[in-house]
Amino acid sequence: MSWFKNIFKKEEKETLDKGLEKSSQGFFEKMTKAVVGKSKVDDEVLDDLEEILIASDVGASTTIKIIGRIEERVARDKYVSISELDKILREEISGLLLENPHAGTGNIDASKKPYVIMVVGVNGVGKTTTIGKLAHQFTTEGKKVVLGAADTFRAAAVDQLVIWSERVGVPIVKQEMGSDPASVAFDTVQSAVAQNADVVIIDTAGRLHNKINLMNELSKIKRVMQKVIPDAPHEILLVLDGSTGQNAFEQAKQFTAATEVNALAVTKLDGTAKGGVVIGISDQFQIPVKYIGVGEKMQDLQLFNGTEFVDSFFKKR
Repeated sequence: MSWFKNIFKKEEKETLDKGLEKSSQGFFEKMTKAVVGKSKVDDEVLDDLEEILIASDVGASTTIKIIGRIEERVARDKYVSISELDKILREEISGLLLENPHAGTGNIDASKKPYVIMVVGVNGVGKTTTIGKLAHQFTTEGKKVVLGAADTFRAAAVDQLVIWSERVGVPIVKQEMGSDPASVAFDTVQSAVAQNADVVIIDTAGRLHNKINLMNELSKIKRVMQKVIPDAPHEILLVLDGSTGQNAFEQAKQFTAATEVNALAVTKLDGTAKGGVVIGISDQFQIPVKYIGVGEKMQDLQLFNGTEFVDSFFKKR
């Protein structure tokens, strides 16, 4: 069985390499221009590098941290050649990611049954697709999954989730359009307990209306679920579209202020050169990036591994 796992890991890594290709190419093209004709890392090179990292959507405060770490190394080693810059940059970004909270390597805490995931995020970020792909992953692992369509404000959201439930072959709990989302969540967890399910995934409305309304709505959903499962939800997963760059930071700010987000999924990284956003979001919000989306296929939603991410980001094509 280990050979099968190795093949799967190899395919997963190849998908990650391919998914980050645009981000990587864009980064290295800018780097090459910045260091042409230079032999050592000096203030000018570091200024250029700072601009490149910000342009790659790493974010200003994370960029300043990375540059500071490189400056310390340059000061310590006295002379750092341009040829060493890639390696140093890779090491410092890896180090920074490893200092941030990590989601671990497992999808769920199996001691919580059913394990309840409440999914939040604005419309259009890939929330429903992420739920579908997660449901597929869990069922592939032999887990029993129940979906809850608590985004009752958009008919399309419920319809999309129904399509995914049929595709993956998992039950879904839904109500009429405009129903109370908390009522749907309550019915879903009650149904999951009755079915002895392993995982519950609840979709919520993707409206970034004013923060107080959002906070009240999500708080109410949590409260009613807790009538059935006192420590639910076990995971509040915020889905962000990686291709929106700085906009993803803003959404993360809004949702982390409105509810206790404890896991992040960054989607659509394969279609963008803004992959650096994962580094910045992981660092600035100190919330584990749990999943990254690097392709269209079911298996292209991957558990985030900081070391492998940096390795793929810095892979020269």
